[in-house]
Amino acid sequence: MPESEHELLQKIREQGDELAILPTKAVVVFPSMVMPLMINDEKYARLIDQTLMKGRAIGLFAQKTPDEENPGPEGIYRVGTVGTILKMLRFPDGSVRFLVQGLSRVKITEIVRSEPFITARTELIEEQVKTTVEIEALVRHAHELIKQAVALSPNLSEDLQISAINTEEAGKLADLIASNLNLSTEKRQDILATFDIKTRLEKVLTQVKKEIEVLELSHKIQSEAATEMGRMQKEFILREQLKAIRRELGDSDDRTEELDEFKKKIAEAHMPELALKAAEKELDRLSKMNPSAAEYTVSRTYLDWLVCLPWDRKSRDILDINKALAILDEDHYDLEKVKERILEFLAVRKLKADLKGPILCFVGPPGVGKTSLGRSIARAMGRKFQRISLGGMRDEAEIRGHRRTYIGALPGRIIQGLRRAESNNPVFMLDEIDKIGQDFRGDPASALLEVLDPEQNNSFSDHYLDVPFDLSNVMFITTANLLHPIPAVLRDRMEVIEMPGYTDLEKVQIAKRYLVPRELENHGLKKRHILFSDAVLKRIIRDYTRESGLRNLDREVATICRKVARVVATGKKSAVVIKADKLHTYLGPVKFLPELIDRTAQIGVVPGLAWTSAGGSLLFVEVSSMPGKGNLTLTGSLGDVMKESVKAALTNIRSDYRRLGLDQEMFAKTDFHVHVPAGATPKDGPSAGITIATAIASLLTNRPVAPRLGMTGEITLHGQVLAIGGLKEKSLAAYRSGIKRVIIPKDNEKDLVEIPEEVRKNVEFIPVRRIKEVLDIALPGITKKSPGGKSPKDRTVRGPAKRT
Repeated sequence: MPESEHELLQKIREQGDELAILPTKAVVVFPSMVMPLMINDEKYARLIDQTLMKGRAIGLFAQKTPDEENPGPEGIYRVGTVGTILKMLRFPDGSVRFLVQGLSRVKITEIVRSEPFITARTELIEEQVKTTVEIEALVRHAHELIKQAVALSPNLSEDLQISAINTEEAGKLADLIASNLNLSTEKRQDILATFDIKTRLEKVLTQVKKEIEVLELSHKIQSEAATEMGRMQKEFILREQLKAIRRELGDSDDRTEELDEFKKKIAEAHMPELALKAAEKELDRLSKMNPSAAEYTVSRTYLDWLVCLPWDRKSRDILDINKALAILDEDHYDLEKVKERILEFLAVRKLKADLKGPILCFVGPPGVGKTSLGRSIARAMGRKFQRISLGGMRDEAEIRGHRRTYIGALPGRIIQGLRRAESNNPVFMLDEIDKIGQDFRGDPASALLEVLDPEQNNSFSDHYLDVPFDLSNVMFITTANLLHPIPAVLRDRMEVIEMPGYTDLEKVQIAKRYLVPRELENHGLKKRHILFSDAVLKRIIRDYTRESGLRNLDREVATICRKVARVVATGKKSAVVIKADKLHTYLGPVKFLPELIDRTAQIGVVPGLAWTSAGGSLLFVEVSSMPGKGNLTLTGSLGDVMKESVKAALTNIRSDYRRLGLDQEMFAKTDFHVHVPAGATPKDGPSAGITIATAIASLLTNRPVAPRLGMTGEITLHGQVLAIGGLKEKSLAAYRSGIKRVIIPKDNEKDLVEIPEEVRKNVEFIPVRRIKEVLDIALPGITKKSPGGKSPKDRTVRGPAKRT
């Protein structure tokens, strides 16, 4: 042992048996080895600094779990190496790199403390150096094995072989080899914890033999792979020679046949000039390419897309207007506005052959038949139909395609749809256009600007094709539940056709003509098996569905059909008659109870009308008061605009206190609470202004609102009633809820022509210009003295029961 190591070990003995412990991650330091280490923990950085400054030794113990940060005494092995720090460097990122020299094995006998770092009492393991015939034989065998390993492995340098030859002690030789082999932490630790030199050397030689076996097998595999590559190159050369011989003999091969087939398809495709040039250029490139090259498949796929697209193939339109109308009526009930627009297009197309395809946008609540109408239009016109869903689409490449530089690139969904349709004038439906997203991959809505612009889509350029394709013959139909999420520039390119909900009478007719026959067929039933009356269908619509569309109605009819199918399957031959008073046996308890009469009889409660993405709905406004300081509480998930409407309504009522016979001082001594159920549903918009004002006036004058009366309209501070949107949907909701009179803004009177005739017959619409008119209609006699002669501040108003 060199004198320096003797001195260091002597210092360790003088230092005492207490030793600071440094846990090492995935590293086992062996005695007599010099090894660089790195740490990032500031706590251990201070330990290294103190140890180096004081010239003290440090215990280097491997962690049992390498990923554990700051392991405790149970997280380190009990056998390690005592060493000394030779050099330390600090880096700007806070890490510390240092050079450590292992001196001797050491064993923990007792943990003294765990903070700020582990300190333990240790026992120095003195190595007994002895040479026997067996150990000498093992040493010589180790030299031979190391020589073989160095010759086979590119990771073991000749310096290891030289160092091994010059290492006389068997224990140090075992440690030297173990520290240089690619071993796991557990195996290195096992060797470190083996104190007997002979046993340790045997374990190391076993690992060296395994390494040599792996290296020899690796060399064998590489040699076989090189031989295979040589064989493949030889085969390639022979194949090329064979092709040359076949050409001389006039024979053709598979590749030549493929190229000839592409030439034929290019000629038959009747491509425009730019596409033809691109196809011929790509074909020439393909003919010079090695079929085994990766680019060959890419080029071949591109050519396949070019020749398969319907450049000049189109469906022949059915220009018989009466036949087209018959098909539309056969598939859909009502929807007169949409049918009229399609027939107008066909009429103009009959007079002008080169008419560009229209771009329509069907807007309406779910379940009104927007998507199915697209299929019906295609059938009526004799065109192919293609549909893609835009809901949740976030990648612009879904529309424009990927550039061919990317692996697995394909054209966009538009070009893919045209290839499937095998026609350049299909009816192409872009479903859920209001639900397009955007992220770092681009904005699909912006990519649609070119697709849906009649002035640009005659030269639509897909990134994959990189040649223009004419989309002007395509009839694009988009669908949406809401208009406002669609960007304005995109909305401007489309002809919007609104499809509001159906009335109860329309739903009954649709159920009789379409839903019931379809569900009978779906469930294997015949008309003789089940009988639906109009009264039953109307009861299902009223009591079990509350929607603008037909999806829930279809589900309820399907539920009845399933239960009847079970009865028929058990052997019953007579028809099952569905009765209105027995519906609960098929569909369960009534889902929607009429609440209008009960709730409108209460003071401070007024039914308003609201518009949602699912159609119109009834909206109750509840107002209550209590002694206070003039505070206003708003609940019911109200948006900012609706909150402002409440404040405007309250201000309007306060400013009109004389006409209403109210005490002005009462407002400063009363707190008001405005609530709009249901509380979990977000609500916003100004159209509930007159409803809120009427509810406040009802509370303060102690008068209930007139029965079966609904209202909608925006209110100003000076009492004007402004126009609102969605009148048709709101009127349908009023009709479904049993309302007989509806107060609307005077400016909306022109929109009454859009209201279905069934609704106009059963609901009276009262146009008004000012809030005074609203209050006179909703609260008759409000300008007279309040009942009972009590002033508002003395009244006790009982609010409506809580909704849960």
